[in-house]
Amino acid sequence: MEEVNALKLRNNLGEILDRLNSAGSPILISKGRKIRAVLVTPEDFERRFLDVKANEEKELFLKVVRSLRRKKKGNIESGEALRLLRGYRQ
Repeated sequence: MEEVNALKLRNNLGEILDRLNSAGSPILISKGRKIRAVLVTPEDFERRFLDVKANEEKELFLKVVRSLRRKKKGNIESGEALRLLRGYRQ
């Protein structure tokens, strides 16, 4: 894994991006002798983080569906409710 400092990144961004695409391995970005960021290819990003995004969207969807559910009114069963609505007597 290659490491590049922030100044070199600013001065040679195009070259570093070309190296990233050709090698395919992440590039560590350092500033002040500390790793501050990592450059990854779009394919690598999707492979690692797309599941996280999909799970977040799924949870949001389920939250909306649960909020739209109607709560049961009373202790009457659905079959009995239909019979009452249709006018059948027991």
